[in-house]
Amino acid sequence: MSTHEEQGREQRSPEQAREALHRVRVEVGKALVGQDQAVTGLIVALLARGHILLEGVPGVAKTLMVRTLAAALDVDTKRVQFTPDLMPGDVTGSLVYDSRTSDFEFRAGPVFTNLLLADEINRTPPKTQSSLLEAMEERQVTVDGTPRPLPDPFLVAATQNPVEYEGTYPLPEAQLDRFLLKVVLPIPPREDEMQVLQRHATGFNPQDLAGAGVRAVAGPADLRAGSAAMRQVQVAPEVIAYIVDIARATRQSPSLQLGVSPRGATALMSTSRAWAWLNGRSFVTPDDVKALAHGTLGHRLALRPEAELEGVSVTSVLDSALNSVPVPR
Repeated sequence: MSTHEEQGREQRSPEQAREALHRVRVEVGKALVGQDQAVTGLIVALLARGHILLEGVPGVAKTLMVRTLAAALDVDTKRVQFTPDLMPGDVTGSLVYDSRTSDFEFRAGPVFTNLLLADEINRTPPKTQSSLLEAMEERQVTVDGTPRPLPDPFLVAATQNPVEYEGTYPLPEAQLDRFLLKVVLPIPPREDEMQVLQRHATGFNPQDLAGAGVRAVAGPADLRAGSAAMRQVQVAPEVIAYIVDIARATRQSPSLQLGVSPRGATALMSTSRAWAWLNGRSFVTPDDVKALAHGTLGHRLALRPEAELEGVSVTSVLDSALNSVPVPR
């Protein structure tokens, strides 16, 4: 039996799962410098059974991060390079005629994996982007009327380049709303960039993660145990009201044409629970909500054109909404 199968079948306690997931962050650090926030976001998304959008200019290790996380988690991963000519069947799979049996058989696409890296998702047309919607929301793919369940766990980590818009198709609001979190990967500070170059100078090869010492320290059993424990984290009525009031404050902002939906408010509660559990608490605090608000809500907000012309940013609008809501004591 493979390590993957053994870890999938054994039972893990919440404490064991938390320790294992903390070790994952250490393992990812063997291949990546900095970017702790993005790695934590990926783990939060896995625990909350959501998906994540990674935004950053080329060369900030978005792809390497997802590959390293998959290696440290001992889960299957596949990568799809989204291009203008990519068809929905190239992602989900399609029926193929088998001349030996004179029948059509389903050939699974790369979406049938645990961790799907959707590279440069905004480079493919809306028809292909929307082929991921059912997979992300229902965790299944329907081809020729037959639903086919996806593996568990299942996470889409999509990347997009924020500066190059020529030949791209911006994700529609409905698809953005399906992403639990959006994490922006900045250019690393000088000290981190020097460390990156130092690693490469001493022989680091991003294609050889095993050579960098990255090993599997957690598996699907840890994610299942963590997800179950996360759902037991208590959310007091006052904290629920705080989340709802933040969402409602965005809907009343004169700078926004689209505020946070009820799905967004539910997402903020889920990510806050996962963050609280990762930090060893059995209850959510207002600080947890504040810590996850930008990552969970920012990509769900749409500015009015006149606000964009005035240089207003989504970050500043969300900050104003957070500051306008009294923090429960």
